Amino acid sequence: MTEKTAEYTLSINGSDVVVPADGSRRLIDILREDLQLKGTKISCEIGRCGACMVLVDGRAMNACLLMAYQCSGREIETIEGIRDTDITEAFLEEGAMQCGYCTPGMVVSLTGMLRQDRERTREELEEGLTGNLCRCTGYGGMHRVLERLSVKESHERSAVR
Repeated sequence: MTEKTAEYTLSINGSDVVVPADGSRRLIDILREDLQLKGTKISCEIGRCGACMVLVDGRAMNACLLMAYQCSGREIETIEGIRDTDITEAFLEEGAMQCGYCTPGMVVSLTGMLRQDRERTREELEEGLTGNLCRCTGYGGMHRVLERLSVKESHERSAVR
């Protein structure tokens, strides 16, 4: 079986890029090797850890599971393209990272959720991060980030009183 190379036009962080690649080549490899976008990390390589998270048409997806042919003509945003200062400042100010390896995937996941609906509760944000793992167990800072970014449920608590 011979490899067939085709040209795929990807929109990466707002710029169109033509990438010659075998259609079954993974997006994570194109980002890191061809485009030198190293912020998207490789870890488990089976879609369980979230280190390789990117936004595809605004939705968080694992770049280790996406093939070149699946990305053609789609809007892809990596951590390098995210400019939401509320989220990145929250991570920095709350100390929500230890080694930092998982941080880009978590920022990408939160960005995707909050762009869809800025009015998320802490529980919704936490549930949305279930596909992102921190091997350093740096979840204390992460919980503070979620609290900071979430909409408070005080109106519900007031109604109960």
